[in-house]
Amino acid sequence: MSLLQGIRVVEMGLWVAGPSAGGILADWGAEVIKLEMPTGDPMRTLYSALSGSKESRCPPFDLHNRGKRSIALDVNKPEGGELARRIVASADVFLTNTRPQFLRRAGLDHETLLAANPSLVYGMLTGYGLTGPDKDAPGFDMAAFSARSGVSSRATPPDGVPPTLPGGMGDNVTALALVAGILGALLSRERTGRGQLVSTSLLRTGMFCESMELSAFLALGKVMPPASRTRPQNPLMNSYRANDEKWLWLIGAEAERHWEPIVRALGAPELLADERFKTSRDRRRNAEALVAIFSGIFARRTREEWAAILARDGIWWAPVNSFEDLMGDAQAQACGAFVEMPAMTGDGTTQRTLATPIDFGMTAVAQPKGAPKLGSDTEALLRELGMKDHEIARLREGKVIG
Repeated sequence: MSLLQGIRVVEMGLWVAGPSAGGILADWGAEVIKLEMPTGDPMRTLYSALSGSKESRCPPFDLHNRGKRSIALDVNKPEGGELARRIVASADVFLTNTRPQFLRRAGLDHETLLAANPSLVYGMLTGYGLTGPDKDAPGFDMAAFSARSGVSSRATPPDGVPPTLPGGMGDNVTALALVAGILGALLSRERTGRGQLVSTSLLRTGMFCESMELSAFLALGKVMPPASRTRPQNPLMNSYRANDEKWLWLIGAEAERHWEPIVRALGAPELLADERFKTSRDRRRNAEALVAIFSGIFARRTREEWAAILARDGIWWAPVNSFEDLMGDAQAQACGAFVEMPAMTGDGTTQRTLATPIDFGMTAVAQPKGAPKLGSDTEALLRELGMKDHEIARLREGKVIG
């Protein structure tokens, strides 16, 4: 039996954040119905739109929508909205990252759906939350999660420019938060019989992700300046480049304990007698000089050579992996990061993709199914509502369904 077998989810999600949450629930065995407008989730055609080609594949879409059923339904039309509400009436969970004002127009807002079905868990993911002056503003992870939350500012080195974080990073972190909230609400429903609204936002999740520093600022009114590679607080906790141009992170988190083992592993025991570096405070004060020395040492060997030396001497470190490096990373392979799933081509071929990043000790997660084609389950779902062929044909003629 799968983890969420018997749980029905209706997802009205676009782009990454909402579909990612629905995709995790589908991976764990829930039946997830993807409710799309007849034009489809715009993520379906992102790659072809960017490249100008007719290539219809979009691997991120396939990843976050695998194992779902798709119904193409125009909820802007009164009959389409009514059909959507009938489908949701059979669900345990309604999940969306569509803007609240659109949902209100379509009669799919949480007040309407919870009034009709008090046991429903209504999961909502927004850019900025459900209250406040910007509650209806469009939310993208680059804007709400990265920029406005302070994440991007804290990642900007002194005299640098705000970095562009990987696309969808904030979306996926916030999706995990929404999944946690939905599961909490389902547990509460088991005890009380009542569903409820569960909401999270890119802004709030981004702020929580930097809580180690932000909580200190809230309590003490001060925070350390953004990290500088050449003048770090702790030169033992810093990045260095090997002579093959590959980078590594030295993880000397406990500055006093790790100082002597590190300099001996680097073949520079003379630094132990250098008055500039006697204590962690001295090393912080003279960080620029120590980083320059370490940089010169690391530049003498390849990263692979350093890997053997650091492992031999028990030094904590990590490679700064490129995507190509990840493909050959034995630990990424061994911990179950990758999985094969059917390609949307429908010809039996598979594509390598990512596994959901959570495992269960007693319940195995099934091999993922492929992502659905737009509207591939429309007729089947409408028949499950008791509709006849002539009624479905009329809806198609009226462009209520795609």
